[in-house]
Amino acid sequence: MALLALTDVTLAHGGPAILDHVAFQIEEGERIGFLGRNASGKSTLLSVIAGDALPDDGQVSRKQGLSVAYLPQEVPRKLTGTVRALIEEGTRAGEEAWRTRERTARLIQGLRLDPEADVATLSAGLSRRVLLARALVGDPDLLLLDEPTNHLDLPTIDWLERHLLERGAGGRPGSLLFVTHDRAFLKRLATRILEIDRGRLTSWPGDYGNYLRRQEERALAEERQREQSDKKLAQEEVWIRKGLKAQRKRSEARVLELEQLRQERRLRRDPLGQVRLGIAEAERSGRLVLQTKGLAAGHAGKACVTDLDLTLMRGDRLGLLGRNGSGKTTLLRTILGELPPLAGSIKRGTNLESVWFDPLHAGLDPEKTVLESVGDGSTTVEIQGKQKHVMGYLADFLFPADRVRQPVKNLSGGERNRLLLARLFARPSNLLVLDEPTNDLDAETLDLLEDALLAYPGTILVVSHDRDFLDQVVTGLLVFEGAGRVREVVGGYQDWITQGGSLGVLLEEEAAPAPGAPETPALARLTNRDRRENERLEKQIAALEAEQKALHAQMEDHAFWSGPKEAIERAQSRLAVVPDELAAAYERWSALHG
Repeated sequence: MALLALTDVTLAHGGPAILDHVAFQIEEGERIGFLGRNASGKSTLLSVIAGDALPDDGQVSRKQGLSVAYLPQEVPRKLTGTVRALIEEGTRAGEEAWRTRERTARLIQGLRLDPEADVATLSAGLSRRVLLARALVGDPDLLLLDEPTNHLDLPTIDWLERHLLERGAGGRPGSLLFVTHDRAFLKRLATRILEIDRGRLTSWPGDYGNYLRRQEERALAEERQREQSDKKLAQEEVWIRKGLKAQRKRSEARVLELEQLRQERRLRRDPLGQVRLGIAEAERSGRLVLQTKGLAAGHAGKACVTDLDLTLMRGDRLGLLGRNGSGKTTLLRTILGELPPLAGSIKRGTNLESVWFDPLHAGLDPEKTVLESVGDGSTTVEIQGKQKHVMGYLADFLFPADRVRQPVKNLSGGERNRLLLARLFARPSNLLVLDEPTNDLDAETLDLLEDALLAYPGTILVVSHDRDFLDQVVTGLLVFEGAGRVREVVGGYQDWITQGGSLGVLLEEEAAPAPGAPETPALARLTNRDRRENERLEKQIAALEAEQKALHAQMEDHAFWSGPKEAIERAQSRLAVVPDELAAAYERWSALHG
């Protein structure tokens, strides 16, 4: 039975229709994966279905009494209250209190949330978990999820998959419409694929594999049709030009047909171009890129990594896999020299030129244009030894001429990530460090990113929770198993599972005594003066880390960038120096414990 139907729905914002006479319906019990390029209208359609946006034309029909819950891609501003209270806002009217408490408790446990935490103090990633729980708690007839796996770690993604597959237990099957870039998530859940392309919707019955086969067949048929139409139009244009000279009277039917061909060509919305990813390469690094012996990494009093022996050679592509907060970024910062090690040694190779991709902390200025964000005042970039105009380079990343002059604040999440990749790949490197590079990318761009990374001759360190991406790209994994243990695995995610890996191990306690913690003889040997300095340093480090986290959270809020210019400049200036102050404090702390 249809829960919802769209009939001839059209929506535009002063340009080509985002939704162009759309018609489709959602049946009871369906799990529909919703695909399309970045900024193609996926989030817009979800907003229309949820009732948050109205179409310009057409009709949205809902089953009487239909309950709908919606997880948007963007976190709303100024969320308030405790985690528990915000989740309970999503419960159905008239639901028994005990059922609300039971469901809320289950979701808090599954999504690993602090029920009494103040939502206003949470990061964007944790806030999305709370909003996800709020969407799930009412067990709605229709659940709309926009990129639900963004910023979730693998154990939480696995929990969410199982939870969504188990929905409807008890005889009331719920329906699901979801947007995702995570192909493994899509393969496990989708019973139908819905695709938006140039404002039009196409429904593909069956799973994701069937969609890929059918979609390729359709693309070939469309290409042949376009070629035939363009060829006929060119022939008719030649005929009418010759006809003007050779005869006074022409076939009126043929002239009318020509006008129709011209009109069809004007109205035709051709597929967008292909993303062409090229990475600027520096001179080759030495054969040995990195070697650690007995390395311990972490913060004062606690290590996230202990006793790590690692050898990284030129051309290796190493993935870091672990739950959020397990220390992956801390280890990267340590081996790259941004943080001092707590113990052990690090040997870095010669001629290293590294670039770091971190979407959360990239610091894109929302007021700058796309062109300014990549060009930095220059009109050209050097890619693979060749100079290229910035406009042409951005076109390779699917930014047309009218889009490159748009401010960054007008871009979708996927477009922002594509811009970050364009900026990153324009910088010469032989060591790429990628922190969650796949978030918000459409499937086609993701495939091409994988191809570019496989062709990259340098070395890659990548943090990702995308299982398919890891399987396609990496040659080895570092798996963070908790309590400071890091296991090295040859191959990708499936190789780890085959070798006995389990997502449960990623949830073990991460805290391990740091070398030099108060219980160790090293601290016992300190003078009273050194002890006082040690205490001061630990407080300073904690304060600086809290300040850095607060600054990052501030800059993730869109409202911040519309505030006073002086406040923005102060925050940016402070964020630029906090890492240096942290490094100096860590260095002195390490010297005390040496």
